[in-house]
Amino acid sequence: MSSRGGRGPSGGRGFNRGGGRDSGGRGGRFGGRGGGGRGFEEGPPAEICEVGAFVHSVEGEMVCRLTNAMIPYFNAGIYLENKAKVGKVEEILGPVNKVYFTVKTDQGVSAASFQLDDKVYIGTEKLLPISRFTNETKTKGSGGRGGRGGGRGPPGRGRGGPPGRGGFRGGPSRGGGSFGRGRGRGGR
Repeated sequence: MSSRGGRGPSGGRGFNRGGGRDSGGRGGRFGGRGGGGRGFEEGPPAEICEVGAFVHSVEGEMVCRLTNAMIPYFNAGIYLENKAKVGKVEEILGPVNKVYFTVKTDQGVSAASFQLDDKVYIGTEKLLPISRFTNETKTKGSGGRGGRGGGRGPPGRGRGGPPGRGGFRGGPSRGGGSFGRGRGRGGR
């Protein structure tokens, strides 16, 4: 049998990425995959408010019309008035002035058992203002640098040197910046 230059019996380089003995198949530091504590049942919220009204069921999910002025979080728990959990928000759809959302029901809850306009509720901390989804607060030309590579240095000079230098393959170009060898970072 020949030695593989210090490698272990599997031919690897000795880095333990998990999946070995007694690790449960998860690799990496802190147990590999996972949401860092997410995914557990929080229980019913302290305070709930009406968020929507049942419209109909589709493929085992509930479709509800938004009756609140605010938008629910994705995966937020949906409850009845007595705080019995129904399911969680799966999708949000429709125009801003006529929002609908779907609820993926929990095991043992049938979407078909609801009647038209039955109210559903959500924890008050699981709502976002509608302004987060509209552009009404942003004014043209304010804030941010814009798209890729924009807003760096004086106008008219891309990320390369002076206009006319560079080019795609190092030759002269009509534009500012380049992908070529002309005057990139470091000024060589």
